[in-house]
Amino acid sequence: MKDVKSIRPLALKKSARLIATAAIALSIGSHSLAADSLRFWTTEEQPERLALQEQIAADFKTKTGIEVQVIPVTEKDLGTRATAAFAAGDLPDVIYHTLQYVLPWTEAGILDGDAASDVVEDLGADSFAPGALQMAAVDDGYAAVPVDGWTQMIVYRKDLFDAKGLAAPDSFADITKAIEALHNPPEMFGFVAATKVDENFMSQVLEHVFLANGVSPVGEKGFAPLDEAATTEVLDFYKTIAKASPPGELYWKQSREIYFAGKAAMIIWSPFILDELAGLRDSAPPTINDDPTSRELASKTAVVTTFAGPSNPEGAAWADIRYLGITADADTDPAIEFVKFSMDEGYTGTLSLAPEGKFPIRRGDASDEKKFVEAWSKLPVGVDRKAPLSEIYPAEVIQTIVAGLETANRWGVADKQLSLASKMINSQVINRAVREYIEGERDAAATVAKMNEELARIE
Repeated sequence: MKDVKSIRPLALKKSARLIATAAIALSIGSHSLAADSLRFWTTEEQPERLALQEQIAADFKTKTGIEVQVIPVTEKDLGTRATAAFAAGDLPDVIYHTLQYVLPWTEAGILDGDAASDVVEDLGADSFAPGALQMAAVDDGYAAVPVDGWTQMIVYRKDLFDAKGLAAPDSFADITKAIEALHNPPEMFGFVAATKVDENFMSQVLEHVFLANGVSPVGEKGFAPLDEAATTEVLDFYKTIAKASPPGELYWKQSREIYFAGKAAMIIWSPFILDELAGLRDSAPPTINDDPTSRELASKTAVVTTFAGPSNPEGAAWADIRYLGITADADTDPAIEFVKFSMDEGYTGTLSLAPEGKFPIRRGDASDEKKFVEAWSKLPVGVDRKAPLSEIYPAEVIQTIVAGLETANRWGVADKQLSLASKMINSQVINRAVREYIEGERDAAATVAKMNEELARIE
C-alpha cells in the first residue's frame, strides 16, 4: 500500500475541500459556525463513557462553535440501523464502528473514503500504527480512520522464564522450549490452551495461532485451500500447548483462573486482564496469595502480542480495531474537523473511555512522536480500584502492549474477504478439526484435507 500522499497528491476533491476547511479555520476564533450541528453515532453507550464523549463534543464546540450530538447505538443494532439510515438518506455525520463494517460499508457507499483519507493525510499517516491503518486501506486511500483497538496477548510468568534463562515466548519454538522447562503438573501447567469447541474464545485463539504462521483459509478470490505443510506446523504446535494444559473443556474462564492461582506459565488472553492481574477488580481477583488486591502477580507477569511460526518469521498479532467513519451523508468538512479533533486534542479523552482495551493507534504528533502513548499509559484503569498501567507495569511491557498494533491482522482483511472469513470462523469447522487432531482421531494430512473440504462449502 502506497502512502496516501503519493496516490492522491492533488486530488480535485481535496483541493475543493481546502477552501471550505480554510473557512472553518477562520471561523474557529469567532465561532461563526455555532449554528452548525453534527450527529455522531457511538456504540460506547455506557453512561460514564457517554459522558466522556459528550465532554469531547463540548470541547470541540468550544473550539469551533460546531455542536455535536452524541447518539448511543447498541452495537448489535448498528449494521441494520446504518443500512436503514442510508436507504432513507439520513445517515449521521460520523460513526464509531468495528472493523467488520469497514469494507461492506465502503462498497455500499455508506462511508466517504476520501474524507477519511484527508484526515489521515492531515494528521500524518506515519503517526498511526501501520497494521491498524493497513486494515482500513482501499485502492485510493483509507475507508475509515482507525481510532483504538487491542491485540490478543500471550501472558506469561516472566519471573519463571528469567529463572530458567528462557527467551520471551514470541515464537512457536520458544513457547515449546518454555513448556519443556516449566510444565510440571499439577503444581505448574506449561500452558492453558482453548479447547472448548463451541466457545468463540477458541476461534479467536486459533486464528491468532494460524496468523502467526502465515496461514489463512481465504485469498483474493475467496476460499484458499490451507497449505498442508504450514498448517501441519500449526496443528503440531497447538497440540503441544493443549497437551501442556489441564484436562477438560477449557476456555477464557479456566485459563484466567489457573493463571491467577499461580499454576500456569502461559495463557492467551485479551488486555482486559491487565487490571485484574493487579487486583483492581473484585469480581476477578488474583488468588496467587491471600490478598485479592495484591499486585504480586502483575509484577511477575509480562506479555507478548506478536508471535511467529516457522513459516512466518515476522509473525502477527490478532487485533480488534475500532474506526471513525465519515458517512456519505455527512456535512463533510465539519465532520473531518471533528474526527481530527477526536484524534488530536481530544485523543487522550477518546482513549480514556477504557484504556485497558483502547490502545493508542495514533502514537503522537509532529511535536512528540510518543505523545499519546505516554498519555495513555498514565490513564487510570480498574473497576473497584484505579491505577495507571505505567504504575503497574514497567515501560518495556507497556511498549510491547502497544507494539502489537504494528502487525495487527485478521483473516480476510487484506484480501477483502473478511465476511467470508467470519463465516468460516463462526462455523467452528477449524475448532472441531483441531480438537479432533489433538485427540488423535486423524493425522495431520487428513485433518488439513477435512478442513479444506468443509471450508470450501462455506459461501
